Amino acid sequence: MNQMKLGTVYLVGAGPGDPDLLTLKASRLLSQCDALVYDSLVPNEILSLVPDSCDSKFVGKRRGHHSVPQAKTNAILLELASRYECVVRLKGGDPYVFGRGGEEAAYLSRRGVNVEVVPGVTAGIAAPAYLGIPVTHRVVGSSVTFVTGHEEIDKKRPAVNWQALAHASDSLVIYMGLHNLESIVDALLTGGLDPMTPSAVIQQGTVVGQRYLKSSLDELVGRVKEEGFISPSIVVVGRVVDTQ
Repeated sequence: MNQMKLGTVYLVGAGPGDPDLLTLKASRLLSQCDALVYDSLVPNEILSLVPDSCDSKFVGKRRGHHSVPQAKTNAILLELASRYECVVRLKGGDPYVFGRGGEEAAYLSRRGVNVEVVPGVTAGIAAPAYLGIPVTHRVVGSSVTFVTGHEEIDKKRPAVNWQALAHASDSLVIYMGLHNLESIVDALLTGGLDPMTPSAVIQQGTVVGQRYLKSSLDELVGRVKEEGFISPSIVVVGRVVDTQ
């Protein structure tokens, strides 16, 4: 494979969902790419930018419906790079924020494929911002921790120490946290976080169908169940929730 001319794979962040938040560079690459590999959180409005002649492949993953294993996705990218000059790997949000873009870049680089990263607006910042919630604030939030609540993706990685996070920073922004929300909240409370800490859940942030709720931490799980919130959702915990 290394003896032949290989194309470039662009790891492109699609942003949080609103097509207007796509970067100019991402839009340009999508309009001229020869091949596209994309995830399930990419809206159709963004996919419509891709030329009809583009060789498009869907490799989306959702809880309980892993359509393409990561190893297979890596192999697809390598194979496409052997045939096309411009390959776009389009990932929701930012490719390096809980998106496994780092793994894909390392895999391709080790095999002689040129990789370029095009950052995207991550949902953990954009979804709260659309509701007027700043993830940092001069008065109540000088630090923020971005953390995944989806611990079952890879059993080999260290578990998140939620009790320690209870006082690790002023704000927590939790990606993919709904499935394990009850245990996460229990651990935060056990770690000493005030039960009255303002919290929010934002579903389908920045796109049609966006909805949210605000609650004290101790009532958050009950409210989420009562109002039927589902993934994809972002959870924000901290006094920043009440600053707007």
